[in-house]
Amino acid sequence: MTLSQLEYIVAVDTHRHFATAADHCHVTQPTLSMQIQKLEDELGVLLFDRSKQPVVPTETGQLILNQARDVLRTARRIPEIVKESKEDFSGELRLGIIPTLAPYLLPYFIGQFIDRYPAVTVHIQEMMTEQVLERLKNGLIDVGIVVTPLDENGLLEIPLFYEPFVVYASDSHPLFQKTAISAMDLKTDGLWLLTEGHCFRNQVVSLCGNDKRLNGSQPLRYETGSLETLIKLIDKQDGFTLLPYLATLDMDAIRKARTRPFEAPQPVREVSLVMHRSFLKRKLIDALKQEIVTHLPAELTTKKKNTIVGL
Repeated sequence: MTLSQLEYIVAVDTHRHFATAADHCHVTQPTLSMQIQKLEDELGVLLFDRSKQPVVPTETGQLILNQARDVLRTARRIPEIVKESKEDFSGELRLGIIPTLAPYLLPYFIGQFIDRYPAVTVHIQEMMTEQVLERLKNGLIDVGIVVTPLDENGLLEIPLFYEPFVVYASDSHPLFQKTAISAMDLKTDGLWLLTEGHCFRNQVVSLCGNDKRLNGSQPLRYETGSLETLIKLIDKQDGFTLLPYLATLDMDAIRKARTRPFEAPQPVREVSLVMHRSFLKRKLIDALKQEIVTHLPAELTTKKKNTIVGL
């Protein structure tokens, strides 16, 4: 059994296709297939059900694949230890971040991080929370920036900051007349939401009670994954939505006037770095955390009595 063979079976499990896995591993498909067959012969079990498309692991194969990922993760830790001992900040950092954070948080720190660590290639992927977690567990990314707590087995959460929720209401909506919003104020019509699958939607529904009042009595029902689209719809139509605080900082004066804070204690979402418990590139991820916290708006780093909204 070799590390290369373990890399081959993990690649097949990840891509569910022998040819794609071979391309990923930079070998020919016959070479990859031969090595996997050799491993199966040595172990005396079939690792994959080749009769199905896409190919899937057998029951025993899935257990072996889980162990193979742990073995490969541990093996990759060895050169990382050497790099860390030399204070060598180089290589690739693969980062997953959710859509309701990416456009608002990344500009605060990513340029400075790249300038400070020019030998590091940062590969950023915007994806939903479930995809971040899946790719972390499969070793396809190194770290995620998501909303927590998640309490996922095998994953480590490091809180970065607590971001308040803000109400955004059209000029004609009753919430526009308020100076600060209470939980009871949200029991009103006209709520616009992100499409299902976004953790921010789940939190808004949790705060507002339910999503049956989506769009109120308006004839338009629109599903979007973009907060900016919701803002524009409210500007032109009617209604209200909830926004994360960072999404309001670059607004012009007209839109800023449509935002309303919550009464204390404010509802907030916990934003964290998430990684595998046996994560690699530890010092590099610590450096990423420091760069994020250093460049956050000051009001997000001030400790206040807030209420963390669950997912």
